[in-house]
Amino acid sequence: MNHRFDSKIQDRQGRPAFRLLRAATLTAVLVALGAGHGLGQEASARAEQVRASTSQSVIRLDIAQAVARALDENREVRDARLALELANEQVSEAWGGLLPSLDLNSSYTRNIEPPVSFLPAIFIDPGAPADSLIPVQFGADNAWNASFSLEQPLFEAGLFIGLGAASRFRLLQEEAVRGRSQAVVTQVRTAYYQLLLDLENQRLLSNSVERVEASLNETEALFRSGLGPEYDVLRLQVELTNLRANLDRAENLVRQSRRTLAVLLNVEDLESVEVVGTLATVDLESIEANDSENAALLAFAGFDPRALELEAAVAQSQEARSDLRQLELTEDLRKAELRLEQGEYLPRISAFGNYTVVAQQNGSPSFFGSPASRGTAKAVGITVSLPIFTGFQRDARIDQKRVALRQAETQTEVFRDQAEGQVKSFREQVAEARQRALAQALAVRQATRGFEIAAAQFREGLGSQLELTDSEGALRESEFNYAQAVYDFLVARARLDESVGLVPGIDVQPELLRTGQ
Repeated sequence: MNHRFDSKIQDRQGRPAFRLLRAATLTAVLVALGAGHGLGQEASARAEQVRASTSQSVIRLDIAQAVARALDENREVRDARLALELANEQVSEAWGGLLPSLDLNSSYTRNIEPPVSFLPAIFIDPGAPADSLIPVQFGADNAWNASFSLEQPLFEAGLFIGLGAASRFRLLQEEAVRGRSQAVVTQVRTAYYQLLLDLENQRLLSNSVERVEASLNETEALFRSGLGPEYDVLRLQVELTNLRANLDRAENLVRQSRRTLAVLLNVEDLESVEVVGTLATVDLESIEANDSENAALLAFAGFDPRALELEAAVAQSQEARSDLRQLELTEDLRKAELRLEQGEYLPRISAFGNYTVVAQQNGSPSFFGSPASRGTAKAVGITVSLPIFTGFQRDARIDQKRVALRQAETQTEVFRDQAEGQVKSFREQVAEARQRALAQALAVRQATRGFEIAAAQFREGLGSQLELTDSEGALRESEFNYAQAVYDFLVARARLDESVGLVPGIDVQPELLRTGQ
């Protein structure tokens, strides 16, 4: 009050000039402010255009395009797809166990000295002494052998159960791809919204720096002319220093958020990603009240709050949530592993057939000799194998699989309860952030009006520089709080989608979220 009174009684004859000076300076402040809110957005848009025109490698993406690129290029998703390919090959390997196996074995032997065995001489000469032996050569200089073996499993429990286990593992990997994709989409959405929030913070701080610089220039001019106190100059200098430091930090945060999003999108140039939308101008009351960019942002986020009623959301999460599906498939896999161990008590039955060709000859080798020196053998049969005792190892393995199955069942029960709690919490966060944004929208309008009043009073010499600066700070804070509330709404909605198991771009088309289908 003393400062306002002193300003009003100083040099009444110079008051018109004083008012003109204030009015001219205030005009510059209002221009920097952007008429409270709208022109700042236009300035930000022009800055975006300038950045886009100066960079040849800029990648400008809306939220749907960013998600689509992540699903195609993200390395975590690629890794999950490679694991699925591995599971497919394991299924093919399991099928191969049911098919017949055919083996071909062949050998050639050159006897430098054919083996000799001793037989009783009486075999050759009945009159020979009973204990006399004669050497007899077995084999020839050259010996060939070739055999074909065919085996067909007729009954082997492990093969059939293993095939079912491999199929379940493939289903588990398919769901893992879906779950990894959902997690990546949620990360992309969160990083996208974070970049929008950091850009908004940078824009607001940049506008504040321009306004405070203009106010500081005017206040220094008033001080030099003896029409203003030095305290106002010092206060504005301190505020400008703090604002510039905050602006530097905000610019660093923008670069960090841009890099985070670029890594998720697998973009080589980490500084080249540009996003579409402006949180400060998002209208959460009606999607039709938004421009095309913000309308697309809300449509992708699932704007209609009626799209997910609480009971329906909880029921949907129990059915479609990826981590729960993976746990259920893990239970099935553990059951298959248990049956596989139990199948070790059953016999193994297989049919076989063999065809063998042998040949021997003396002298120089001739492939399998002449027909007179060749012989063949054929055989077919059935093999039955039944393990009787293995030192209680099978019982121990079966008990291990039972424990693993109970663990999987327990984990599924725990995650079901956690899923229900997460759905309720995220849904509450969505509702709270939306209501907070609506309240902050009113605060922005009130702060804008307060700044206009403070500016008018300052122009007429009825208000102080301190009041104008405080009103500008309140406007900046209310605008950022609104952007923060919109960000919280979008992030909570992204996490709600993942917790329910219906993620845009994977499980549902974004346009369906808008209509609540």
